[in-house]
Amino acid sequence: MTRKPATYADLEALPSNQVGEIVNGELYASPRPASPHASASLQLATELNNPFGRGRGGPGGWLFLFEPELHLGKDVLVPDLAGWRRERVPKMPNVVGITLAPDWLCEVLSPSTSRLDRFRKLPVYAREGVKHVWLVDPLQYTLEVFRLEGSHYLLVGTHQDAETVYAEPFEALALELRVLWEDIAE
Repeated sequence: MTRKPATYADLEALPSNQVGEIVNGELYASPRPASPHASASLQLATELNNPFGRGRGGPGGWLFLFEPELHLGKDVLVPDLAGWRRERVPKMPNVVGITLAPDWLCEVLSPSTSRLDRFRKLPVYAREGVKHVWLVDPLQYTLEVFRLEGSHYLLVGTHQDAETVYAEPFEALALELRVLWEDIAE
């Protein structure tokens, strides 16, 4: 028996306490993020938005969204954070599903989504030309930085604990990783 590919109606039918995505025709439903995930997402967005989104203490030139719904081909993905260079997207269109792939995105890993993020979504992001992907693990205190090389991602840096990093494409910022997990209880 062949399973019917998931549709947008399947996403809309999910309960409001779940995040739905369609990857390679398959529906994935995940619970809303737990507090370590949500805290790391918020802290990273705060660290990046002022210098890169607003140009306060940094070069500006970026537009960021928290949990955007990306419509990339037949896939519907919801990364934790995504950024577009303003030269490509001066203002975000007023739409539910964004069809233009971001220039950078971040997936904050959770035990329930780590495999999906790494093995199902990364190939879609590569196919769509997302130049940089960060994987943040708030339970392991790690940041992995990937750059698109051809059709695959190259791991260009793995950082952990309280390191200060200059991670592409935001090398102008000294990102202190401790800020991402300092409010997370062990």
